Amino acid sequence: MPAKVHVSDHPLIATQLTRLRLHDLPPAEFRHGIKAVSSMLMYEAARELPLVDVPDLRSPVAAFTGKAIGTRIGLSPILRAGIGMTDAALEVFPEATVLHLGLFRDKATLQAIEYYSKLPREPTADIVYVLDPLIATGGTAVAALGMLTEWGLPPSQIKLVSVLGSKVGVEHVTAEFPEVEVFIGAIDAELTNKGYISPGLGDAGDRMFNTV
Repeated sequence: MPAKVHVSDHPLIATQLTRLRLHDLPPAEFRHGIKAVSSMLMYEAARELPLVDVPDLRSPVAAFTGKAIGTRIGLSPILRAGIGMTDAALEVFPEATVLHLGLFRDKATLQAIEYYSKLPREPTADIVYVLDPLIATGGTAVAALGMLTEWGLPPSQIKLVSVLGSKVGVEHVTAEFPEVEVFIGAIDAELTNKGYISPGLGDAGDRMFNTV
């Protein structure tokens, strides 16, 4: 994988992914697992954010200069499955702008189709985290990144956060957007002819919202 792709080696993510893969995991537990992995990935994805000084503060003991995030943050969940990652991301960045993008994959062509976009007229964030639980073919992620760059955000200011991906899907994303950093829980080698990651998690949206 390219240097911009950060695959987690954290044992807690590995154990959560093992549970998420189970075919009989109840929807509530699946949602909980997606949120838990998302929270850990968001901490990793935020590691190099710039800080600014906050002077003239006081602790119970003495004056001190604190730190604050020095940039505007945006979160862009890809509907509908990205909703399952949004609460975890908002717990990390409670003041973030949330930029919903609606995309679904045509079952016959496996192409991403846009049906919704809630983007202000001009960019309102300096760094945007795209939230997409699964990178299967990579088509949906590539379409979302295209929407954000057309909005006016440089690819270098976008980070893609995903729970799981396929090798071919992640390679598709990095080929189209080499400047975008990817933070991902794990990468599976196989992709079925119907576009499912194997062994994968199945359809994350269906499993989250009990619409299997």
